[in-house]
Amino acid sequence: MGLLERAVAALARLAGALGAVATVCCLLLVGYAVGMRYLLGQPEPWTDKVAGWLVVALVMLAAPETQRRFEHIGVDIAVKRVGPRLARAAHLLGVLSVALVAAVLLAAGWEMVEFSRMIGVMTDLEGVPQWWIQALMPVGAALLLVVALCQALLLVIGREPAYLPKPEDDVLARDPLARAE
Repeated sequence: MGLLERAVAALARLAGALGAVATVCCLLLVGYAVGMRYLLGQPEPWTDKVAGWLVVALVMLAAPETQRRFEHIGVDIAVKRVGPRLARAAHLLGVLSVALVAAVLLAAGWEMVEFSRMIGVMTDLEGVPQWWIQALMPVGAALLLVVALCQALLLVIGREPAYLPKPEDDVLARDPLARAE
């Protein structure tokens, strides 16, 4: 079981790293686009499309690592007030909900890619098929599904996934930004 958890963690970290690269590329691209448009008066219309694609990439690739670390939006205050058994059940329900959403995204994304490939849809950029960009959705969803199912399996067999928030954890201790509020 430890090997499975480590393999899933490695995949999620790799996807998260690729999402971070997409974020940096998006930042650089937007900076370039702003400079070309407002400093040189030569707008580059392709940059808006590519920046949008990079946002899709960063979201879909960062989601599995975010789930693995339980850094998504959660209702920690409710889990703090219940006992350990109900907290485990709440976490299990949460990861199964994520798995269900990921499965729906995977199926819809796969269908979207198949359709675009079948009819040969191309992007506004010369030589770039639409399905290349759309493939980010099923890839990210599949990784998210694997992470959530691994976490669910661990919870079912009585093990705690890494980074599982504990009821006694203080949200302020885990999130330094929450202190500023």
